[in-house]
Amino acid sequence: MRRHKKEMDNLTICLVGSSGGHLTHLYMLKELWESKKRFWVTFDKVDANSILADEKVYHCYYPTNRNIKNLIKNTFLAIKVLHKEKPDLIISSGAAVAVPFFWLGKIRGAKTVYIEVFDRIDRHTVTGKLVYPVTDKFIVQWEEMKKVYPKSINLGSIF
Repeated sequence: MRRHKKEMDNLTICLVGSSGGHLTHLYMLKELWESKKRFWVTFDKVDANSILADEKVYHCYYPTNRNIKNLIKNTFLAIKVLHKEKPDLIISSGAAVAVPFFWLGKIRGAKTVYIEVFDRIDRHTVTGKLVYPVTDKFIVQWEEMKKVYPKSINLGSIF
C-alpha cells in the first residue's frame, strides 16, 4: 500500500484537449491533478491561455476535427512531448488532439483515461470511437452510453 501511494505521489499527468468545453471539463477535475506534476496540451487561444496561465502548456495545432494536416502535425508534437515529459497518465475529454497522444502514449506505457462529453447521450463522438481501443478507463456521463461503449464506467455528470 505504501509503495502504491508513493507511485501516485510521483505521477506525471498529461491533460490533453481542445479549448472551450473540453478544457473546462479537464479543469473541473482540479482535485485530481492539482497536487501532481502535470502538463497540458491544448490550443493557443485566449480562454485556454487565461485558464492555464500558471500551468505548463504545449500548444497544439488546430483546427483538429477532420483535419489530416493538423493530425499529422499533432502526431509529431505528441512524439516530441511524450518523449520529453514521459507521462504516467494521459487524461482527455476530447477532442481530436487526444487521438495521437492516446495511441502514442499507450505505446510508451502510459495509462489513459478518456471522459466522453456530457452532451452525448446515446451515440459516440469521433474522438471517443478512435481512442476507445487504447483507453484504460473510459468514462461516460450517461447510463445510456454504456450501450455505445460497453467497457465504459458511468460516473455521472462532471458538472
